[in-house]
Amino acid sequence: MSRDDLEGAEFRDTYTDALAEIIEAKREDKPLPSAPEPEAPGQVLDLMAALAESVSKAKASRGEDADVHELPRKKTAAKKQAPSKTATKKQPAKKTASKKTAARRPRSA
Repeated sequence: MSRDDLEGAEFRDTYTDALAEIIEAKREDKPLPSAPEPEAPGQVLDLMAALAESVSKAKASRGEDADVHELPRKKTAAKKQAPSKTATKKQPAKKTASKKTAARRPRSA
């Protein structure tokens, strides 16, 4: 916005112009200007399909034709046995009063 040597339609600041129109309409209590409709709706891509196609092309270019297999699941450790009903519950630890000690100063060399 600070350069004057940029001329032409491709360098026109349409956002600032549209914002100025909205501000002016609000100042004068007029209805807001309508936004231009997009020329064509955007194309929606299926990213997973695009990724699968890209991977298959890469494999074909390298001469690979191996299929991707899922990794085997890790075996989980057996669950610990629950304590028997006759087992005694642990008593909470007793809290003891602790003394605050002064911080040590580093030794001088």
